[in-house]
Amino acid sequence: MELYIHLPFCKSKCRYCDFASWPGLEGQMPAYVDAVLAEAAARAEELGAVPIRTVYIGGGTPSLLPPELLRRLLGGLKERLWLSQVCEFTSEANPGTLTPAWLDAAMEGGVTRLSMGMQAAQSALLKTLGRIHSFEDVEQSVALARSRGLENISLDLMFGLPGQTPAMWRDSLEAALSLRPKHLSCYGLIPEDGTPLKAALDAGEESLPPEEEEREMYDLAVRRLAAGGFRQYEISNFALEGCECLHNIGYWLQVPYLGLGAAAASMLVDGECPLRYHRETNPGTLDEYAEMVRRREWHRRDVDSVPPRDARFETMMLGLRMTEGVQEARFEQLHGMTLEDCYGQKLRETAARGLTEYASGRWYLTRAGMDVQNAVLVELMD
Repeated sequence: MELYIHLPFCKSKCRYCDFASWPGLEGQMPAYVDAVLAEAAARAEELGAVPIRTVYIGGGTPSLLPPELLRRLLGGLKERLWLSQVCEFTSEANPGTLTPAWLDAAMEGGVTRLSMGMQAAQSALLKTLGRIHSFEDVEQSVALARSRGLENISLDLMFGLPGQTPAMWRDSLEAALSLRPKHLSCYGLIPEDGTPLKAALDAGEESLPPEEEEREMYDLAVRRLAAGGFRQYEISNFALEGCECLHNIGYWLQVPYLGLGAAAASMLVDGECPLRYHRETNPGTLDEYAEMVRRREWHRRDVDSVPPRDARFETMMLGLRMTEGVQEARFEQLHGMTLEDCYGQKLRETAARGLTEYASGRWYLTRAGMDVQNAVLVELMD
């Protein structure tokens, strides 16, 4: 099983962010940590001694949590959950908030991997996104992490931003590579409803680059990162050999996961073959989450059961995100049905158009198929 902990506190809210995160609530951090630990204890009673394989702390801005509270959180999780078999422990961090004391507390608590949101190298683009840091802050944060002995560093980059050109994107890639990260995530901007950036775009105050330029940026990332020794293992993710994010791979392989904190989601297995599972999502505000934990009213979680038919489609949807694709043997192991029986004819039809390929017992998207992944998935729907 995998473990996700959500820390919803931010110094300021980015203009594109629709996650459950709020600025100016630092005073609620101690009570929130206590609530997360209480939820962890309740989950341990419910699930039993289930070994945790990977841990991911996200947000929000986890690096905004004071070091003493981070120690309380990580120490408390070790007391309540079976973390002795963790092989990867990631925490997100913001370059504008990272400190030596926080890094020391994180590493003492088991963190082995740091994921930082660089996003862009240009100050103007960072301002457009509402980021609080500069590229110089990223440089300093990477150097600080290395000085503390933390080498497994991932950087997030965004393309398709208002005012961004392919040349600017190239400069951001080069700037990121100059910092020698182990992993890079390159995401195309998706303007989300309810965010200030989406409102500005809808009002015509800002505009996105043309679609062909966004396509050019993505292709540039694929080519340049490959030349730099990074293997693309998923549509948006690139890593040096052996430095792939195991936690995210677990999501794409439908490994069960437990989410703790406000708005955190869990995926828990109900039956192994055929695979049946359900998702539980915690209340999305601090007050509602705190009330649920205080009263132990676990029925407040939103529960969504996933029947076998939908589980089969999710295996395809998630698996085709990865460059290794979907393995026939694993599909049958999960679902008690062959991939050929479920999707064989449709996969052959997409292969005839150059969108999918079959080799060594697996189906995967071609480069052209990655460009139109959603359209391929629509064709695979029952």
